[in-house]
Amino acid sequence: MTTVNPTTSRDQLLQSLNAAQTAQKGSADTVQDRFLKLLVTQMRNQDPLNPMDNAQVTTQLAQISTVSGIDKLNSTVAGLSSSLLAAQSVQAGSLVGHGVLAPGNSMLLGQNGTIGGVSLAGPADQVTVTIRGSGGQLVKTLSLGPQQAGVHTFQWNGTTDAGAQAAAGAYTFEINAIQAGKQVSADALGFGQVSSVSLGGDQLQLNTLELGPVALGQVKQIF
Repeated sequence: MTTVNPTTSRDQLLQSLNAAQTAQKGSADTVQDRFLKLLVTQMRNQDPLNPMDNAQVTTQLAQISTVSGIDKLNSTVAGLSSSLLAAQSVQAGSLVGHGVLAPGNSMLLGQNGTIGGVSLAGPADQVTVTIRGSGGQLVKTLSLGPQQAGVHTFQWNGTTDAGAQAAAGAYTFEINAIQAGKQVSADALGFGQVSSVSLGGDQLQLNTLELGPVALGQVKQIF
């Protein structure tokens, strides 16, 4: 886990990019050298009575040119991918301290309550949130009324259905959406505050206290 500093992250990623480009260049040179050595060996050991004609030599040279071009194209694409990762890391660093909504059904109740979200595949006449304690017991039922398709947030101040104040801690919730008596596909979205960003793999991860690691591409809303 690495706490993001935009300047530090930029320098580290540029160093990684330069190292990757150097390795890729060495790989391309190795492929070309091997091909030329094989071609020279083949010409030296050809049958004097049936030598390679110019068309064969030209074809093989064209093949090495094609291989070299593809390798350079791969290197260019890899460089663009690394540059994109570098840009994303700088942007992700600015999210530290912000809240995000991402797929998950957990929530952390504090003194000032908590929030959650729902992603609806279509409009719904009635959307209901059922909040449960760590043991699965029903704590609170929230009615969000009719909602349009898309991402929506809701708040819970911590009061239970019995009118008491729920204890601070971890809870889970479920979403039920109905349209004209039929179920509407609905995904629960948990709230998490970004504390740091992890660099590694093929994408960035936002580390949150409430939801744990969240892939940057999974974020549905930023606060």
